[in-house]
Amino acid sequence: MADRLERRNADADPIWEASSLAISEHRRRQLPEYEKLWAYYRNPLELVGASGGVSAIGGSSGPGSWYRQGQEVGLPVRIKGRGHGPVGAGNGGRREVVVENDIGWRVQTMVDFMFGHPVRFESLASDAPMRALAEGVIERVWEASGGIALMQDMALLGHVFGHVDLLLRVDESKLMGPVGEAADAFTIEPIDPRRGVAMVSHEDYRELDGYAVHAEREIAVKGSERSGRAGNSASRAGRLFGGRALRGGQGGRGGSPETKRSAVSEVFTSGERRVYRDGVLASSERSGVLADAVPVVHIQNVSQPFEYGGIGEVEPLVSLQDELNTRLSDRANRVTLQSFRMYLAKGVESFDAANVGPGMVWSTNNPDASISAFGGDLYNPGEESHIGEIREALDKVSGVPPVAGGVVRAKIGNLSSANALRVTLMGLIAKTERKRVTYGRGMERVCGLILRALDESGVIRIPESERGVRSVWPAYAFESETDRLSAAAQKRELGVDETRVLGELGYDEADPGVV
Repeated sequence: MADRLERRNADADPIWEASSLAISEHRRRQLPEYEKLWAYYRNPLELVGASGGVSAIGGSSGPGSWYRQGQEVGLPVRIKGRGHGPVGAGNGGRREVVVENDIGWRVQTMVDFMFGHPVRFESLASDAPMRALAEGVIERVWEASGGIALMQDMALLGHVFGHVDLLLRVDESKLMGPVGEAADAFTIEPIDPRRGVAMVSHEDYRELDGYAVHAEREIAVKGSERSGRAGNSASRAGRLFGGRALRGGQGGRGGSPETKRSAVSEVFTSGERRVYRDGVLASSERSGVLADAVPVVHIQNVSQPFEYGGIGEVEPLVSLQDELNTRLSDRANRVTLQSFRMYLAKGVESFDAANVGPGMVWSTNNPDASISAFGGDLYNPGEESHIGEIREALDKVSGVPPVAGGVVRAKIGNLSSANALRVTLMGLIAKTERKRVTYGRGMERVCGLILRALDESGVIRIPESERGVRSVWPAYAFESETDRLSAAAQKRELGVDETRVLGELGYDEADPGVV
């Protein structure tokens, strides 16, 4: 029944037909990769037993017995084991697992470098009152949508997945009031790439024919829907949603109610928004503003030519992270076995019952008896060198040295502090400047859509030639105050507007930027 309903709806609705195909392709290709990338960034804990007790899957209690970490998927079988048994349980048991999430702190450092301070938007309109009005509305929209926290979330998604999409929602009922209230009609929403499905134009990969925000969840089955579901209902819903349709019920654990997977798809096309529930059109509305545009702005983390998705920061580090975790786990296992002395006794009676300690004396009448000591923590220079080289490779690939996270291992030079830090962080600064171009252009396009909607609704009459917006990024924190003041004085001599110069220095209290 559900299959026939979906086919009939698709035949009558070409928009849903194209959207469902794009959603299925996204679920099959992109979603598994995105889930792995997020797991390597977050390294989440998976509960496998009760803390402080016996593991629910049969393992003994102890350190790490009640959880597994996300990055363990990349460890070899000789370390993580073939199952979830305790350490040392034959060939299939786990050894000591050490995971050092170098990816997480590097990504967070990159986000902090980009959006650690407020960002300002400057209107390029020729009329001064119009500039002030446009800047006020734009910053109010950004701040109402989340402000600097929204930008940090946007950057985090882009760094992990390689791209992020910004959806501009417009409540046209609020566009009828004054300018101050009209700003409340807009909401900027960053879309998680695991939920956002882009329908890219066949003619230009930079243009969108449509965009779908797809989400699935478990809902309870009503009593009228339960009849006739036993049998082939699970297989039908499995084809629809890629998973089990029903679970629980009278035969479920504790008599829990029956549930099913329900899918909600919000599809945006030029000037139209449609909502589908389980493939059936639930609502549709036309837009009076932005009638010929899909209200989605695509941002690539690092630009990738001729591809919709950009280049993320997690993917290049996955293999190096796996190698680092493997070597750290091997070293932990070696140190555990060699951190204490072991003794091999031959011909000594009751040696296994004697204590080993200072002042202890063993005696035997066996002339062939002997006690041999072995073990102890031995220095392994090759192992330490290999781990150090892996960390250096992570530094080079990511462009984030340890000093960016506040870890100073040695002297950074005899230069002044600002110049020394600039040289040390040159790779991170260059990468951040490159990403400020892509993120800045994306945010400027969102601002342009806001001004266009205000013009088309009649709230603010601003022609297309006056809708330009420029993003103003703050200076890096390690730059000395003397150098910043000297640069500001030179800008004033060149005729740069005093308000802009004061804003860059952080002294313009009236407009600190999006906070």
